[in-house]
Amino acid sequence: MKITRIEAIPYSIPYVHPLHFASGSVAEADHVLVRVHTDEGIVGVADTPPRPYTYGETQKSIMAVVEDIFSPQLSGLDIFARDRMQTVMDRTVHNQTAKGAVDIAVWDVIGKYLNQPVSSLLGGYTDHMTVSHMLGFKPAQELLQMALEFREKHGINTFKLKTGRHPITLDIEAARVLREGLGPEAHLYMDANRGWSANESAEVLRQTADLGMEFLEEPDDAREVLGRRRLVTNSSIPIAADESAPDLGTAAREILTGGANFLAIKTARSGFTEATKILGMAQGMGIDVYVGNQIDTQVGTIASVTFGAAFAHTSKRAGELSNYLDMADDLLAEPLSIEDGKIFVRDVPGVGTAIDEDKLAHYRNH
Repeated sequence: MKITRIEAIPYSIPYVHPLHFASGSVAEADHVLVRVHTDEGIVGVADTPPRPYTYGETQKSIMAVVEDIFSPQLSGLDIFARDRMQTVMDRTVHNQTAKGAVDIAVWDVIGKYLNQPVSSLLGGYTDHMTVSHMLGFKPAQELLQMALEFREKHGINTFKLKTGRHPITLDIEAARVLREGLGPEAHLYMDANRGWSANESAEVLRQTADLGMEFLEEPDDAREVLGRRRLVTNSSIPIAADESAPDLGTAAREILTGGANFLAIKTARSGFTEATKILGMAQGMGIDVYVGNQIDTQVGTIASVTFGAAFAHTSKRAGELSNYLDMADDLLAEPLSIEDGKIFVRDVPGVGTAIDEDKLAHYRNH
């Protein structure tokens, strides 16, 4: 079975609750739906989230690289030639989420062809992922109220606090209010999105040492080399690399050179094939990982669940899987549900990303 073409469909869905964080904000999901077509009529589907302030990709750039470069280069390849596809796409630098979507869509085709859930093909460790929810920039009491509502309605008890504002007057206050309001049983961690300096990060760690924060993600710019490594060495909690480690090479660099001792894996930017390589490297080095979120739609979220549930090492921590709840609508034909703080793998061939074609037509950018 061979690839015949790869299609990129732009669409836009507004957010009911825009998410604000140190490196930008998102008020609308201006995403790209990627479809891999084959000569046997099986079509694979994946979602692509442009993040211009993180990876430099836009909706238009993703469409261009997928349809003008990847589609002609990959057409004619056997659907199982995944490493060949990776080699071909790697000739084009950057464009991480475009590459990730193509890979996930290829895996979707493979699962449908073999009549197996992709999560089982990847590893089949468990049938669900525990959910973590991201809390964006809002006053501390509003953040607490949101967290309590998510706990009550969805059973979520793990929360990422987006920080990177003023560390003393806003970020530390929010962390303290959340801990006091949610109690010691809640799992809390922070993400500064490179919004602080290394020295500011050290002060935040000092003043939040009694709050039981589990780790701190991207406290400062990883290019602040000496400060970042001093921070990792002296921190009592893990320092996670996210946007500084979007692929296997950069993830290895950050771990081996002391820029981080914890890793985010995001299938939206690595697909399943490269994410598996990152996971194997981390596990071999004794480095913990967690499944991160690109402010994914339900289509992107079920891909993260598919990967995260496949392996023991990714499923032991809550994955960031619930921010689609902030969207006004979605394209997934069978909407996701969070049950007792968990999302379950779709027990269907492929990834489980069947699309509501009427909604796609409605939200498509023509």
